[in-house]
Amino acid sequence: MIGVALKGLAARKVRALLTAFAVVIGVAMVSGTFILTDTTKSSFTGLFAASFDKTDAVVSGKEIVKGSTAGGEARVPAVLLERLRALPQVADAGGTISPNETNAADVIGADGKKVGRESLAISVDRAHPRFSPLKLASGTWADGAGQVVLDAGTAEKEHYKLGQTVVVSTLGHPHRYRLTGTVTFGDTKSLGFASIAAWDVRTAQRLFDREGQFDTLSLAARKGTSQAELVRAVRPLVGHRLDVKSSDQQAKDNAQNVEKSLSMIRNFLLAFGVIALLVGAFVIYNTLSITVAQRTREFATLRTLGASRKQVMRSVVTEGLVVGLLASAVGLVVGFGIAKGMLALIGALGVELPDAATVVAARTVWVSLLLGTGITLLATIVPARRATRIPPIAAVREGAVLPGTGLAGRSPRKGAVVTGVSVAAALAGVAAGGLSTGAVAALLSVGVLGLLTGIAMLAPHLVAPLTRVVGWPARRVGGVAGDLAGANARRNPRRTASTAAALMIGLLLVTVVAVLGAGLKSSMQTAVADQLHADYVIDGNEDLPFRAGEGERLARTPGVTAASHVRSDTALVRGEEQDVSGVDPATIARFYTFKWSDGSPRTLARLGENGALVTKDYAKANGLRTGSPVALITPGGVRRTLVVRGIYEPPKTSQLLGAVSMTQRGFDHAFAQPKNSFTFLDAPRGAGTRIEAAARSMGDVKFHTGAAYAKDATKDIAVMLAMFYVLLSFSVVVSLLGMVNTMVLSVFERTREIGMMRTIGMTRRQARQMIRHESVITALIGATLGLGLGVAIAALVTEALSDYALPLTIPLVPIAGFTVVAVLAGLAAAVLPARRASRLDVLDALHYE
Repeated sequence: MIGVALKGLAARKVRALLTAFAVVIGVAMVSGTFILTDTTKSSFTGLFAASFDKTDAVVSGKEIVKGSTAGGEARVPAVLLERLRALPQVADAGGTISPNETNAADVIGADGKKVGRESLAISVDRAHPRFSPLKLASGTWADGAGQVVLDAGTAEKEHYKLGQTVVVSTLGHPHRYRLTGTVTFGDTKSLGFASIAAWDVRTAQRLFDREGQFDTLSLAARKGTSQAELVRAVRPLVGHRLDVKSSDQQAKDNAQNVEKSLSMIRNFLLAFGVIALLVGAFVIYNTLSITVAQRTREFATLRTLGASRKQVMRSVVTEGLVVGLLASAVGLVVGFGIAKGMLALIGALGVELPDAATVVAARTVWVSLLLGTGITLLATIVPARRATRIPPIAAVREGAVLPGTGLAGRSPRKGAVVTGVSVAAALAGVAAGGLSTGAVAALLSVGVLGLLTGIAMLAPHLVAPLTRVVGWPARRVGGVAGDLAGANARRNPRRTASTAAALMIGLLLVTVVAVLGAGLKSSMQTAVADQLHADYVIDGNEDLPFRAGEGERLARTPGVTAASHVRSDTALVRGEEQDVSGVDPATIARFYTFKWSDGSPRTLARLGENGALVTKDYAKANGLRTGSPVALITPGGVRRTLVVRGIYEPPKTSQLLGAVSMTQRGFDHAFAQPKNSFTFLDAPRGAGTRIEAAARSMGDVKFHTGAAYAKDATKDIAVMLAMFYVLLSFSVVVSLLGMVNTMVLSVFERTREIGMMRTIGMTRRQARQMIRHESVITALIGATLGLGLGVAIAALVTEALSDYALPLTIPLVPIAGFTVVAVLAGLAAAVLPARRASRLDVLDALHYE
């Protein structure tokens, strides 16, 4: 029977190829994601290992606050360096300045803007170069206050020459330096996303307020001393605010941080690969169901010749196994190409990854093969079981068809029951009060999955009424061909429904994304507009805070009548990381609207240096009320105790202030390097041009008019939606292949019928029109179900998120666009089968068996 299965595949090459493509796309996304993230991880892991190649242990400040943009680690006192050098286990030691701060040393180009999205600053001790991750590529190391070295990638991109004067802004203060050399980070010319500037140790200490301090100490062990022995010898000297690790452990920890970031990207991309594979499962199921029905007499003949039911099932399953295995192998190779292309694209965008060979891990191979083959086999089981039910007598019976199932007759009632119960469960989840978030999510998930199952059971019985509706244009435009197309769609409703189901899933997902995205965008715009009223708004690039001094300079722009700054950083509040804002009580109320739960506008004047405002949600979650103390630890280790003076209720989304707000003066005393998240300005329209020009020259900030800021703040939503659409388009492509497959098989099945119609006068053009109209009708059925279910599911999710004031917003333009995509998909799917139908030889078709 294996030979029969293989010969069957060889005889139906087009069907096998189209079925395989559905698996190839999904597996390629999965394998490409693994290869891309594994290669990126390997690149950085190798870079970290090379950075500590000649180091055995590292002493650094313990990280107090992870989310701080100003660095959240304690400093290492310089006196510790000499004490460590005196240890008998230490052969050499050196100190490094490397501020863990966003944009610590921006290289400013000729246009006055920073040349990299981010920047890194580091010192190099010429007496101990072994401890530096930098390698001199050209020139000499910087020596003295007026000298600097830059990474080779930045120097090359900006066409800097040795000896040229360059401008580097450290902590917001620009300085001019003579470029004495260029460096590589390991063997990499540039980190791509960040420029690198390096000074001698003494200069770096002065620039970054590190006099008598270092950020890290690097140690080399004496011969015969292991890394573990060195760490044990050093640990008693470092104190509780510092940490000592072996270089191997430090490199491992750095790699784990990269892995955490990559795992989010990996899981995100894998989700779309699995979606494409699930859509492919519908294609495989539909294709095999059709071919099993078309091969009724073939399987009956095998039964007549002595084949058992198990052998027939084994034959069909073998076909699925071969298709799944070969398609998965091809998908694995295609995924390798996708990963290489993505790496090349990253390089073209200016992000140079450290050199590393492309990584194809064993996990990538077996997961890709197992996932693709497994889903194919699962989709094969039902058609294979149907094949075993073909009786031997069907071999001699004219027009024999597959026997029906008991489920087919009862599916309308069962489908209605499943749909009703699922909707009730979903409504109970979103409407019932007092349920936990987990319970609501569980009820909603069960309800949505059940709803999809119920609609799938009802779909064949919805085909006839839907065909009459969506087929109206075909009947009006296509005449007889359009009428025949509608009749063909209704003839086998299960086939039509399962063909449309693949497209339905893709459009359902994009509709849910579109509706929720539109609601989120509307909610965010409303939230910003409710909080803010300013003529002009300044915020930071990449949603990062900017130097407080830049905000002050903008406030001094001629024509500005009022200004208020909102400082921001992350601190440990009551032991947990929390966003903290610093506001000016005298000016903030002019620009920001407080909706007081406990307090009044007079509360701002009574804040004092130790007063705090907290949001209602934060107060409720932590049992706070007016007069409650709030303990706070800044990234620099400064401890403060604030007292709650007022509680206010901001919108659930797009909160412009942190959960805890203190006075700007108190913030500046507690946080060593204060930064602004916003600067609000009032000024006449004529001053706007001057403010915008001043902001443009700074590089770190973005200028907005107050009227446009609410819309500008949601631009990332549009980018996110576009990314979702691109990734979900893979599932739409898979469903398109399924439609092509079904239409081709349908033409094969109706060869004699088409020949008969040609005999009685149907033209080639009418034959093509009939197939095209049938394909478009099928696509529109899928679109109707997908768009309708997508809106319904989005409505349920929106209701579940009602506490966040998320409105149900139907984006009519995108939904109309999705409908057009469905029509185009139907037309594209009909090209090949329509051409075949129009080219059938009438005489051959009439005696086709």
